[in-house]
Amino acid sequence: MRLNGKRVIVTAAASGMGRAGCEIFAREGARVVAVDVNPAVEEVAAGLGGKVSAVIADLSSTGAVRDALGKAAASLGGLDVLWSHVGAAGSGDVENLTDEDFDFAVRLNLASAMFSAGAAIPHMTGGGSIIFTSSVSGLVGSPFSPLYSAVKTGVVGLARSLALRYAPKGIRVNAICPGPIDTPMLPQFVGRSGDAKEAAANRERLLAAIPLGRLGVAQDIANAALWLASDDASFVTGVALPVDGGYTAR
Repeated sequence: MRLNGKRVIVTAAASGMGRAGCEIFAREGARVVAVDVNPAVEEVAAGLGGKVSAVIADLSSTGAVRDALGKAAASLGGLDVLWSHVGAAGSGDVENLTDEDFDFAVRLNLASAMFSAGAAIPHMTGGGSIIFTSSVSGLVGSPFSPLYSAVKTGVVGLARSLALRYAPKGIRVNAICPGPIDTPMLPQFVGRSGDAKEAAANRERLLAAIPLGRLGVAQDIANAALWLASDDASFVTGVALPVDGGYTAR
């Protein structure tokens, strides 16, 4: 088992990619704390036979990030892996963007990643792996959401900076950059106008831009996170890894 005995925290773990990560990490021998604002995270934990416990917390609050992750790491007796997966699509508009829209996007997509890392690192006394979820929109521009693209670009920069800062402590830091993934978040990207025909057309345009000819699924991203978490990636740090079916290869 690739994570046998590893102590892992996964945030945004109630559904989609985060849930798939909890399932795969537990199967590979890890003890996992699943964190999410959605109480359904308790059902995720209950369904995985005692290998996963749940913490309900709103990680858009920096104080809550520190509190939840500190308690989670303490309950595990230390920490080997953090997958900071929290994020939201946010506004697609810049003409009418509000302070509240901007602040929420920064808090949830970027600040939560930074504060999660800050809460995790003191518990990684024997080294470890931090994984952030960025996006292909953090590598190339997004026509659907300039704001999302901006904050996810920040996540890539954060990963690279922390990789340099904490390499002497044996802590690796990387970012996964998912392409179009068939999860509940995808309609938020393609259907912001509320027009069903426009949303369907946007989805088809995304699909046409993927050389492998399909949307990704949650397990594709969870498998990439598993690799980055494992000792198989022991010489990998500071990487922004596209998992996108070739979307960014053009």
